[in-house]
Amino acid sequence: MFDLKKLLDDHDSHPLALIEQHINPALAKVLKILGYDVRYTRGQGAYLFDDRGQRYIDCLSAYAVFNCGRNHPTIRTALKQAMDMELPGLVKMGPHRLAGILAKQLIDLAPGDLDTVFFANSGGEGVETALKYARAATGRARLLYCDHGFHGLTLGALSVNGNADFREGFGPLLEPCTAIPFNDLDALARELAKGDVAGFIVEPIQGKGVNIPDDGYLPGAAELCRKHGALLIVDEVQTGFGRTGKMFACEHWGVEPDIMVTAKALSGGCVPVSAVLSKRWIHNKVFSSLDRCVVHSTTFGQNDLAMAAGLATLHVLREEKLVERAAAMGNRLMGRLNTLVDKYEMLHTVRGKGLMVALEFGPPKSVALKMGWSLLHKLDQSLFCQAMLIPLLTDHHILAQVAGHHMDVIKLLPTLVISEQDVDDVATAFDAVIGACHRFPGPVWEVGKRLSQQAIKRQPKPAHATMS
Repeated sequence: MFDLKKLLDDHDSHPLALIEQHINPALAKVLKILGYDVRYTRGQGAYLFDDRGQRYIDCLSAYAVFNCGRNHPTIRTALKQAMDMELPGLVKMGPHRLAGILAKQLIDLAPGDLDTVFFANSGGEGVETALKYARAATGRARLLYCDHGFHGLTLGALSVNGNADFREGFGPLLEPCTAIPFNDLDALARELAKGDVAGFIVEPIQGKGVNIPDDGYLPGAAELCRKHGALLIVDEVQTGFGRTGKMFACEHWGVEPDIMVTAKALSGGCVPVSAVLSKRWIHNKVFSSLDRCVVHSTTFGQNDLAMAAGLATLHVLREEKLVERAAAMGNRLMGRLNTLVDKYEMLHTVRGKGLMVALEFGPPKSVALKMGWSLLHKLDQSLFCQAMLIPLLTDHHILAQVAGHHMDVIKLLPTLVISEQDVDDVATAFDAVIGACHRFPGPVWEVGKRLSQQAIKRQPKPAHATMS
């Protein structure tokens, strides 16, 4: 008899050992260096718990997957019910009942006249779908994307990924694809005017850095795309389903995309699922005849467990008013954090919408602090923030992340079920940690020194030293 608990008990040594041996040795080493090798044993709501019973406030939420919190009882019950019903699932040559219901509910929520849905398994797969749709619908090939935009790591999605760190070593990528600056309508207009662009893909708020556009940018982009016959593809993989205080982030600016990609939080954190919503004329260009009815498909799309998780997630968002809660808790969190900007010279900006929040740091004016700042940044621009995130985890039991490569930005993505007390605790913890980094030498700088030593070890040796 299979016993999952017994299997875990039989492998009760540190879980990182098997990860290091069989999955990703480099990641295992990084987690050890950073002190992120915590033995988490349980997740519930806004929290993670380790093997000692210590509670952590989860401000990472698996990169915005757990909008409804971890192991939400309604979503768990829905999945158990689906299993007990012995639903047919993946008949393929037959209708998928739950898929139709979920599609209808998503269409009812969507901005504008998006009225067809394609289900896949991940945000990256959803982006691949959107890129294919754009080419099929317009008969054009070129795709536009933004610097620092993140749309996934599969080959097509990577081709419109604006982060060089992820692209390096995987070329040649899909062509023709052109990067333009984010929040720059003039640059977009110049490229669209060439008349060969199939689609412009953009995150309404960039995940890498939590970069928020000017109020006129996304409406202007939509107008330019319409003018030049290109499709506006809005990537709501991270920003969707209440994360920013609206059901979809593009609603902050009244934008109605031609194609919208969603994923992450739709899964409830339980069964991977993505949904690509598009206008019907676009869909009809892709599935243009009876013999092309499956010209684009994916094996596990529309599977019953994923559909049940999606339906239960939408129910929780509605019934618990989590979209409205995200707006309120986000205002509370940013309000508390903004009081620290005047208090600490290295904290330059707090920005965000809803519970997608960034703290951006910058060079200090004090001579002593400048020394520490310069030392860390000469080695790796991510070290300064990481030096704060480690005591945030170890001393204050709050899990968060650096917002991207080579930037002094910490990103917070707590669950939407986070409480007022949790928000206040997060702000109080940042007050303590940022305060500590304004004492040089001090505990945060000691952490930075340890990290910098590891960075030096990681740097490649000079050519003359490797020749033997």
